[in-house]
Amino acid sequence: MPALREAGYGSVAPAISVEEVNRQALALARDIDIDELDALAGYKPHLRIDDLHAGYGNMEVLHGLSLRVGRRQSLCLIGPNGAGKSTVLHSIFGFTNIYSGNIVLENDGGPLDVTALSSNQKLRSAGIAYILQDKSVFPSMTVEENLWMGGYMMERADAKRAAERVFEKYSRLAARRKHQAKVLSGGERRLLEISRALVMDPQVLLVDEPSIGLEPRFIDMVFDILGDLQHKDGKTIVIVEQNAKKGLEFSDIGYVLVAGRLALAGKAKELLANPDVSRLFLGG
Repeated sequence: MPALREAGYGSVAPAISVEEVNRQALALARDIDIDELDALAGYKPHLRIDDLHAGYGNMEVLHGLSLRVGRRQSLCLIGPNGAGKSTVLHSIFGFTNIYSGNIVLENDGGPLDVTALSSNQKLRSAGIAYILQDKSVFPSMTVEENLWMGGYMMERADAKRAAERVFEKYSRLAARRKHQAKVLSGGERRLLEISRALVMDPQVLLVDEPSIGLEPRFIDMVFDILGDLQHKDGKTIVIVEQNAKKGLEFSDIGYVLVAGRLALAGKAKELLANPDVSRLFLGG
């Protein structure tokens, strides 16, 4: 420590263990009623979860979680490691066991209960797409072939037409359409992963750790792309982001999860200004 101070780095605070972060975060938790969640979603939720108990095998991870996000809104889930953030996305898309509770999509035609639908059904019938974490492209396939894979449930001709619409939207990918995905930069691979999910024209995007593995210069590009999808294309976005500050800066709403439960919820800018949230999750 003295050597660091002499070198001009100042004092170095000891790292807080995950257990201590959980303990302090639980101390911040408060009761949050559905009316409050509805208000944050503008009283018109596009996606809602009611009292969800879910997990893997016999291990329950989410304990009575409720969620609301409005159409064309973005919701960022933050919290300590093991809080269940990615499990929320997995549950929405059909990758977990649902023990009780409901997941409902409010479409123009009325509510659609998607709780028991398969992942394929959620993508095809409900318009819910899941953008995986890094390294989900097919490296030996071309950019074009990767996009076609995004339309694997479509007729081949329809998938090719959808891929062309993506190329019209993103000239950076169009210029590399015949290149193997393994030669792309990290930012280009992330753009390809996002774009592949757009081939089926989903309305809800579940985005898991969009900045993971990226150099800082590509992170802003990825969030700019997601912002365009929300504000220009009208997508509803639920995001889990390791860089909690960046995720909240991007989003309209923020939820803090602790031990599979909702501990705090509010407008993202209010959570950014919360000194306890900043201290525990934002590095402030």
